[in-house]
Amino acid sequence: MPWGNKDSLREKLRNFKLCSSDVKFVRLLIVGEVGAGKSSFINSVNNVFQERITSGALVDATSGTSFTKIYKTHHIKGKDGSHLPFVFNDIMGLESADGQGAHVQDIITALKGFLEEGYKFNPATPVSEKDSNYKTNPKVSDQTFCLVNVLAANKVSLMDQKLIQKMKRIREVATEYNLPQVIILTKVDETCPLVKDDLRKVYTSKKIKEKMQECSNLLGIPLSHIFPVKNYHEEVDTNDDMDVLILKALDQIVNLANDALENQNPSENSE
Repeated sequence: MPWGNKDSLREKLRNFKLCSSDVKFVRLLIVGEVGAGKSSFINSVNNVFQERITSGALVDATSGTSFTKIYKTHHIKGKDGSHLPFVFNDIMGLESADGQGAHVQDIITALKGFLEEGYKFNPATPVSEKDSNYKTNPKVSDQTFCLVNVLAANKVSLMDQKLIQKMKRIREVATEYNLPQVIILTKVDETCPLVKDDLRKVYTSKKIKEKMQECSNLLGIPLSHIFPVKNYHEEVDTNDDMDVLILKALDQIVNLANDALENQNPSENSE
């Protein structure tokens, strides 16, 4: 793991050129259980590029229910104010019980870009084609080009079977659409004492390796597409080792999304 190359990794992503000049950014859809760290991951990415602690995606430290209620696009900016060539969509957290958390059908609708910005999630009823929040003719830039599953390392073993089934259903549809899928494994420091003391031990920790394997077994995503990270949470300054893990994950994700964009070969209906 090249721990010393934070600046070059960050610069590489700042200057990343998408394969289609018609598309300004690739959209990355973040899904996961309530409290897994979806919004915190988006903020952590923002921190890396702003080189300071930010709070673009609101986070609730206390509630056991999803804090994200609205479908919102998060643009990532560099320190100079320029936009990076990728955006995140944060959605309501998944919950095991039916009628709670994000509706699976809404997430599937978002994958293909049919969900309007500002759509308010209703756990009981998904959006329908007749709703004003349903886009009838989405652009290429409205579509998702990578499904990012966020799982908390310290909760993987405790995940409810119903929740896993919901995530598998979303994954099946993403596979039908030929979308790459990855796992961001959060809270690695809360899972392994060695990693808590020294984040650089994350890839040599047996405990973290076990958790990565467990995630792979649960969702069928290969180990090469599972990225352990530590989100920013209580820190008041940025941290190089945290940043490198986030950048390494992001580098892979953006490349996978760009490959998916290239495979789709967008033409006239672009932005």
